[in-house]
Amino acid sequence: MRLFGWVLLTLVLAACSAHTTRVIETPETRQLKGWQKPYEVDGQRYQPLRDHQGFTQRGIASWYGKKFNGHLTSNGEIYDMYAMTAAHKTLPLGVEVRVTNRRNGKSAVVRINDRGPFVAGRVIDLSFSAAKELDVVEQGTAPVDIVALGYPHQQGAKKIYSAPVDYDTGSFAVQVGAFAQEGNAKRLAQKLKPSFTRTDVNFSDTDGRALYRVRVGDFHSLQMAESVKEKLAHSGFPGVFVVAFD
Repeated sequence: MRLFGWVLLTLVLAACSAHTTRVIETPETRQLKGWQKPYEVDGQRYQPLRDHQGFTQRGIASWYGKKFNGHLTSNGEIYDMYAMTAAHKTLPLGVEVRVTNRRNGKSAVVRINDRGPFVAGRVIDLSFSAAKELDVVEQGTAPVDIVALGYPHQQGAKKIYSAPVDYDTGSFAVQVGAFAQEGNAKRLAQKLKPSFTRTDVNFSDTDGRALYRVRVGDFHSLQMAESVKEKLAHSGFPGVFVVAFD
């Protein structure tokens, strides 16, 4: 399933898919571009990354072709199955990544211009041309390594990227719950406090309604925050998600 054109996202998905999808609008995300905003697909929340630097990932790649050729991608472009592009759930749109097929060692550089794939276990959806270059077309999927290269610019005939930095950069927490009543939020925070070095209750006013968010941790690695999120999800907190701070 693809996420087409953020402006018409809800209408398009309602027409082409049985999946339930929504972009999450909050006071914190109101100033962001559409593709930068957190979103949900079938109840699963995704938090787009603000920065690509240092990003690496290992998982399963798939590809998409004729069925979607000519449709809008998430950044508003027309999908061209013969271009070297790909879809990713959280990487900034416009970033180029190197994808390496771990079965045969073949690599290709693709530009992220779409969101997906929303299939369990898959981390990137390649265009037809990218999949062909990596010998993924016939088998349909392949184990891959992904390395973010950045936003390219030309220096003469050479393409230049900003140098990647350590992946353990930034500030992250895991949001465990949100409540209209402060007492409920404080009770959950107290329950979680023995397990974390930091537990906060953050207040916000959303359209005139009070909201108290319970967040745990002060992580400097997105990977670590995601690991804690998964543990909490398997411990009876299915709605948890990672929050990134500038």
